[in-house]
Amino acid sequence: MTRQISRIALALTTAAAFLAAAVAAQAQNLFAPAITVNDRVITGYELEQRAQMLRLFRAPGNAEELAREQLIEERLKEEAAEIFGIEVTPEGVQAGMEEFAARANMNTEQFMRALEGGGVSPESFRDFVANGVLWRELVRARFAGRVEITESEIDRALNALSGGSSVRVLLSEIIMPAPPPQMQAVMQRAERISQITSFDAFSAEARRYSAASTRGRGGRMEWTPITQLPPQLRPLILALAPGQVTDPLPLQNAVALFQLRAIEETDYQAPDYAAIEYAAYYIDGGRSDAALARAARIRQEVDTCDDLYGVAKGQPPEVLERGSKQPGEIPQDIAIELSKLDPGEVSTVLTRAGGQTLVFLMLCGRTPELAEDQDRDQVRQQLRAQRLQSYAEGYLAQLRADSRITEQ
Repeated sequence: MTRQISRIALALTTAAAFLAAAVAAQAQNLFAPAITVNDRVITGYELEQRAQMLRLFRAPGNAEELAREQLIEERLKEEAAEIFGIEVTPEGVQAGMEEFAARANMNTEQFMRALEGGGVSPESFRDFVANGVLWRELVRARFAGRVEITESEIDRALNALSGGSSVRVLLSEIIMPAPPPQMQAVMQRAERISQITSFDAFSAEARRYSAASTRGRGGRMEWTPITQLPPQLRPLILALAPGQVTDPLPLQNAVALFQLRAIEETDYQAPDYAAIEYAAYYIDGGRSDAALARAARIRQEVDTCDDLYGVAKGQPPEVLERGSKQPGEIPQDIAIELSKLDPGEVSTVLTRAGGQTLVFLMLCGRTPELAEDQDRDQVRQQLRAQRLQSYAEGYLAQLRADSRITEQ
């Protein structure tokens, strides 16, 4: 009996030791490198924390994928800030956390307690905010000196962004597919094209590289009311002289360029829009012949957004996305395509999932509104912020293209 008890005790002790070792190994793996960005490490713990925080924020999309992308970008931002000697103060981080918490009508302590209750540590939230403050300071330091807003630009913007505009623009476009492995090469090509001032030279590049439906016309678009363009794009276009080209605009799996051919005022007052309704049906295969052929068949079958429900019947709900959003809330690449469409028209230029999914995009309708009056200082700040945002997006895309990202 004594020997039997001893054997049981030994077995229990051994099992406990194995369990402790397993728990320790799991904890060690959680803090082991999961992704390396150049020489900077992202741990499994950071990925889990960020994904959980995004779930609590109810961020749209896959939380794990979004956490991965955010943390990779944050490592790139940290490295760039270090190179340029940019640092943030504890006071700056605290102010950033207070600003973030205020959006939920809480003070910082209340907000952090709520996050802790959802499984997110205060350190994870602090790191998230600190990186945002750091990037904002770096962008200001690098690009603020390049952003000069003239009085004539404010005059044009007040007319274009208010409750109706007579301004319309004649543009040419190039939208080049750029899945992650090709992003660096495409950005380099885009930088070269952005220096072009010849209409014919830009059209030749569009015929060679663009995936937009205007490719056969050398990228030439029809006259477009400025209010129909995405809000982020308007100040960039209004700042151009005829012949000039925008800086490369990084989109999801693509890079866009726009050349201004002409600008004029007309008697017609185009409305601004309170909301834009659209539908996106996702087709496997990216820009393969089979996927494009399927998109062409669907285009022949549907006349309105409602018809897409029949196309998606019996498939997972995520293959069809439909909603009504304010223009500023729409992803920029989708907003650019929608600006070219009338209700019921379709675009198949865009992709998702690293180029593996084709987006069948249909405009359902636009809801006009009358904008409130804006003063000149507000417009100046909006134009500065939008132009800085454009510089920031291009800079981040270049950092990403030049980086070494290794999955463990």
